[in-house]
Amino acid sequence: MVKKLRVHAADLRGVNRLTIDGIVGVVDLVEAMHRNIASVPGILAKPSEGRTTGITRLVYWSIRRVISLVGHGLDRLLARLEPLLNERSAWPGREAMLAALNGVLGDYLAASNNSLAITMRLRRGGIALPGERQPLAAAIPQAGGKLLVLLHGLCMNDLQWQRKGHDHGAALARDLGYTAVYLHYNSGLHISTNGRAFAEFLETLVQRWPVPLTELVLIGHSMGGLVARSACHYGALAQHEWVRRLDKLVFVGTPHNGAPLERGGNWVDMLLSSSAYSAPLARLGKIRSAGITDLRFGNLVDEDWKKLDRFERSRDLRLAVPLPEGVACYAIAATTGKTAGNLSDRLIGDGIVPLASALGRHANPRLALTFDESRQWVAYGINHLDLLSRPEVYAQIKRWLAESG
Repeated sequence: MVKKLRVHAADLRGVNRLTIDGIVGVVDLVEAMHRNIASVPGILAKPSEGRTTGITRLVYWSIRRVISLVGHGLDRLLARLEPLLNERSAWPGREAMLAALNGVLGDYLAASNNSLAITMRLRRGGIALPGERQPLAAAIPQAGGKLLVLLHGLCMNDLQWQRKGHDHGAALARDLGYTAVYLHYNSGLHISTNGRAFAEFLETLVQRWPVPLTELVLIGHSMGGLVARSACHYGALAQHEWVRRLDKLVFVGTPHNGAPLERGGNWVDMLLSSSAYSAPLARLGKIRSAGITDLRFGNLVDEDWKKLDRFERSRDLRLAVPLPEGVACYAIAATTGKTAGNLSDRLIGDGIVPLASALGRHANPRLALTFDESRQWVAYGINHLDLLSRPEVYAQIKRWLAESG
């Protein structure tokens, strides 16, 4: 049986623009290597700047020109087809591909106004929720006073809270009476950009919720926990009502103090840039998004990255952002190790986030987070994505949320 290919015209336009940009980038890369090789630098000489000269320059200019003409022509054609093929269903396969692409290139997609860029929305079942009170009440006819908002991680989307037949949000709605809504966002943008936008979304949601709120809970998986902390920071600065209404905040595998994989990527950047011959290849390492580079240390606010080259190697210069006051905060960490003290805890944790980072521990007291012992829990023998589906993880979240106060 052949499956129907569910590709939208807007997707094709976005892919076309991204492909053209990618081809031009490869041409730039080849020209840079050509220029450096032709200048015969020493192995560790500083790479030369600018483009090639003479007939070689004309050749590369001509290639770029042809690519641009073809790309713009196809874009105009797809623009005419878009109104005829404007299906916008939340097909899980398409959503997963877009989420992964946005995680890696989301800042570039947004800056270039590419139709593949994800726009922040609060959703249920993949359908965006309206912002006005009456349409919101119609969209969630069974809305209750216990509001739960779930935030996904890097390269993921809201539909991926459902894993192996389980969804923490749906289970908590069933067992504890929460009304669950899910944030869908471009995880390639800076965490502080998403944090500020999410704070605004929450303020609107709380003000227009169809029934009186009795409880507000946030659950963030991976990067989603950092976005939630950033939102608390910006919401407090803006004196938002939702910050005062927030009761509990649960972090699930959140890299509060960064993830080693991004630090490894930063080392690759530095090594490639050290030679004139390999310097052009360093551009490939710099494709990764602002959201990914924020994970090097766990940046939460604009000051953590503004006025800095995010690809330059530097020490941890983050501003200290404590856990929000008056909110019960919980941290779940995981390790692939089977028992406490296993080497996996310190080195790789759940495969992406080290145990200490997920629990907010840091050698610098200024950057350490203070979770009460009763509000920390470690899952053994599971990986980062298993945190979304394992029954023992859900049981712990449920236990915490069932507690009063």
